[in-house]
Amino acid sequence: MIEWGHERLSVRRQCELLGLNRSTLYYRGAGESERNLTLMRLIDEQYLRTPFYGSRRMTWWLEKKGLDVNRKRVQRLMRIMNLEAVYPKPKLSLGGRGHKIYPYLLRNLKVSRPDQVWATDITYVPMACGFMYLMAILDWYSRFVLAWRLSNSLEGSFCVDALEAALCWRQPEIFNSDQGVQFTATVFTSRLEDHGVAISMDGRGRVFDNILIERLWRSVKHEDIYLKEYETVPQLRRGLGEYMDFYSYERCHQSLDYRTPWDVYAEALTEAEQRRLKKIRKSSG
Repeated sequence: MIEWGHERLSVRRQCELLGLNRSTLYYRGAGESERNLTLMRLIDEQYLRTPFYGSRRMTWWLEKKGLDVNRKRVQRLMRIMNLEAVYPKPKLSLGGRGHKIYPYLLRNLKVSRPDQVWATDITYVPMACGFMYLMAILDWYSRFVLAWRLSNSLEGSFCVDALEAALCWRQPEIFNSDQGVQFTATVFTSRLEDHGVAISMDGRGRVFDNILIERLWRSVKHEDIYLKEYETVPQLRRGLGEYMDFYSYERCHQSLDYRTPWDVYAEALTEAEQRRLKKIRKSSG
């Protein structure tokens, strides 16, 4: 939020207005080493192919590629990346302290119209010199991306921000997520309950309960992020903005009879609603 070289406000004054200690402005965390970033990139690519690989299998796969790595390091990196192997676990109903876990509502449900179900998830995004986290909200029926946000941490504020942006469009009947602390937190679930939205949550480790947004991550990474290897956060934000627009408004989907997500989503809207949503899109950049 600090603008270096501002014509009217010095850095000192900007810090005062933001309530920021100026010394923290110059702090730079050590971050991960180049070797760890390379390992994280490889782990992420393999996880998209085999989400059932835990740290043992992932360590075996890395060693098979000729990398000298132990399981302890792989465990730590997968924890940083918020990756968890898909397999049945005991006591699946237990959540974070003070967080309510909701039942999974999509089993055997026929999703037949836009805004019947929205889904969300968070994924790790590799960069040339670091990494970020990406959160998106997707309409299940049309695959239309309603909102997305980037963050350099897994704190829940960027998820709430994305939810507020999505609710400016319309609202769903059911909202599905995993059991991550960002989505079970009261500040997030209360927003949905205030709008009368039914909340659905996947079983822990069951990535296929939210399969459509996992397919979105695969497309985003293979069609954009891995090809461009963004070096800075502004470049990443601009690039993702362009790709998300392409994905929703231009990219045809075989599962949609080669129509775009917007074509399918807009079928349920009146002309007035379409004009309003186009204005929202334009004003949000």
